[in-house]
This record gives sequence, structure tokens and C-alpha cells, in this order.
Amino acid sequence: MYDLVVVGAGPYGLSIASHAAAAGLRLRVLGKPMASWRDHMPRGMFLKSEPGASALSDPESAHTLTAYCADRGIEVGHGRPLPLDTFTEYGTWFGSRAAPPAEDLTVTRVAPHQSGFRIRTAEGEQLTTRAVALAVGVLPFAHRPGPLRGLPAELASHSTHHRDLSRFRGQDVTVVGAGQAALETAALLAEQGAEPRVVARAPRLNWNTPPKPLDRGRLGSLLDPHSALGTGWPTWVWSRHPGAVRRLPTALRLHIARNALGPAGAWWLRERFEPAVPTLLGHTITAADRTAGGIRRVGNGPGSRVRLWLRAADGTARTLETDHVVAATGFAPELFRLGLLDSTLRETLRRVGDSDGPWLGHDFESSHPGLFFAGLLTAPSFGPAMRFVHGAGFTAPRLVAGVCRHVAARRAAEATRATGGSGHSPRVAVPRSATREAGAGEAPAPGREVKASR
Repeated sequence: MYDLVVVGAGPYGLSIASHAAAAGLRLRVLGKPMASWRDHMPRGMFLKSEPGASALSDPESAHTLTAYCADRGIEVGHGRPLPLDTFTEYGTWFGSRAAPPAEDLTVTRVAPHQSGFRIRTAEGEQLTTRAVALAVGVLPFAHRPGPLRGLPAELASHSTHHRDLSRFRGQDVTVVGAGQAALETAALLAEQGAEPRVVARAPRLNWNTPPKPLDRGRLGSLLDPHSALGTGWPTWVWSRHPGAVRRLPTALRLHIARNALGPAGAWWLRERFEPAVPTLLGHTITAADRTAGGIRRVGNGPGSRVRLWLRAADGTARTLETDHVVAATGFAPELFRLGLLDSTLRETLRRVGDSDGPWLGHDFESSHPGLFFAGLLTAPSFGPAMRFVHGAGFTAPRLVAGVCRHVAARRAAEATRATGGSGHSPRVAVPRSATREAGAGEAPAPGREVKASR
């Protein structure tokens, strides 16, 4: 019997594991360390976030990205993009030093059990635990527009499916989307010898401006404060105080989670993108099919291509043929996509408003005691910071404090049952790093029970 099983070994999972180990919990960490970053992001990619916002979290704050790079002579700093491979290597290093070893096991089912939860892996292992922290990253929530879902993998894919873009050399590739993933994927495709274009429903592309100096004087800092996710008072709040975001009215909180820090390209990408990639903006894909085989043979693959049916904002229709479509259309924090969670448990979890995101207490515990969430699925509760690595520093200590409280209660109940009502359980200390924010410990108002309808 374990106190905690952490499902996922990315930035959130490793950060939670580090804090949980320091708290003395008996735990397992299941997942391949940094797998989504190492295996599902294209070579040559840079992180959009500032290096200071890309550190994983340990109780002593000793294993930071800045410290890792300084020890290796790697220059990082404000306004300097960080290569993906450097970040991946840092996360792997963090996992080997600041957290218990992660096990390369694939969790296929998490189900309720009389002792807490029963977990099953694809490798055949079954284990029980008092608490579970689901830190599964973004891959289960990859979103593709409806018209593309019926196309075979050789003709349509998500941007997370590609580590090596050189396979598209010489091909006509249509990238769908207007955010950083779409724009950087298109630029990298062009640099690999492909012929990319970007199609987006947005009427124009948004580009972030170069970051302002950190030292701008008192007035500048007061009027336009700097935060890990950018400048400005709203961004400062989303970045620094996710707990305050959680206490906002539900409709406002969901609006912020869905729209704040929206799609935009990094300032350093623009000069690479604009001369190399044509765009077709203000167009929505209404249908997609494959053309007849033999029209044009692409490499060694099938002869068919993709035909996209597009509609402009003014209602004008057109078609477009391409060899492959890459959907860089983001991720949807929806519980129904989380297939590893037992269906009965998944459908009875309380939701946030009209979303399919789980309702969470101040310590990231769901409406099912002992089931904790981290990462993208927590954005409807805690706001846009949870879409970024930066959110791990807020999440890990608070979530582990919640686990400690839950485990202590479970152990006490187990001891009472074992001794007929007079037992005592070992004390589980709540980490000091998990101090509640003012008001965060108030009992949550009852939420409605909503079942996933999809």
C-alpha cells in the first residue's frame, strides 16, 4: 500500500514527487521522464516562456534551471530563448537528483478501491494507493478540428506527433492554427525544406513584443509590472496568485482560463516566419477528404492528398489541396479525454461550471477524496498559469500538503478499524512550503454534479 502514486513524470509530476518525498510519503512515480517534451516536440524548437518561468519545483529551490545552466556554462537570461533540448535535459537532471526515480510504466486505469485507488499498468502491474496525483501532461488533451478527425495518420496529424520534421522535405504541408506551436512548426518545416502554409480562422496573427527590461524604475514597474508570464497587472495576477483566481466567480474564472494569454507568436520567431511561410487567414475548415489515389504520389506513401474545404469570414468558399495537414490547434482541458480514469469515477466528478474541467479544492483535490489533479486540467480552477511549466511551483507544495492531510486521515481510519476504535496512526507532517493563502482554507461552496456527456 502506497501513500501516493504520481501518474506522469513531466515538470508537474517530478515537482510533486520531489515535495512528496521530502514530506516522507511512501510513493511511486509512474511515467517516462520528460517524455512529451523529448519525444513529442520538434527538434529545433525553443521555449516561449522566460527561463525564470521554466524551473521545476523542489522544497529547497536548489534545483533550478538557472543553477543547472550556470554549472554547465549555458547562457540563459531575460529575453534569451531557451532551446527545447536544454530544457529537456534539465528536467531529466532534476528527476535524477531532486525526486524519486520515475518508472517507465504506462498507466492504463485508475479506479476507486476500498483502500483508496487501484492502479493498473500496460506492463501488467497492479498496485493500491491511498492517494493519486494525475499529472499526465497535455498529450491526452490534444485537440484536432472535427473535419480532420476522419483522415488517416499519413494525411493528418497533431503537432505533438512530430519530433523530426525532415520527413516532410519537398512536401506541401498545411499547418492549422495561429499560436506559437503553429507558427514555429511552420517555420521549422520551411527550414527543413518543406513547403508550408498556415491556415487559421483568426483574421490576423498576433506577435508578442520583445520583453521589457527588468529594471524599468519604480513608476514603470508600478504601471506595468513584470511577471513570469509577461507584463501587465492582469498577467501578474494570473502568474503570481492562482489561488486568488480560484476564488473568482466561476463564469469569470472560466473566461480568463479560456482567453487570457491567448494565441501569439514569440517575438524572436517573426523574422524567421514571415519571409518563409505564406498564410491564409480568416478561413475556417468546414470539411476535409482525401483525393483519389494516383493524382500525385508523395514520397513512398500513398498517392492521395488532402482536400480542405474552407469558408472565409464573408461566406466565400474555396478548396485547397495539400500533401499533409498538421493541426497545431492546442489542447482542451476536458475530463472525457482522460481514458485512463475509470469511467464511473470520471463521470461522477464535480465539474467547474459548464466546462469539462474537474472542480478542485484549494489543494488540488477533486470532489472524490484522494484524487488530485495537476497541470492543464486545473486551468479552469486556477487560471492560465496552469498551462505553463511555471504553474508547477504553485501546484506542487499545495497539492502535497493536501495529500498529507488525506493520508493522515486515511491512516487514522485504518488504525481505528484495525484496533476496534482505539488505534493511533503515524503522523504525516504537512510541508511548511504549502502555507495556505488567506481564505483558501474556507469550505468550498457545494458545486453541482455534472456528468460528461461526450
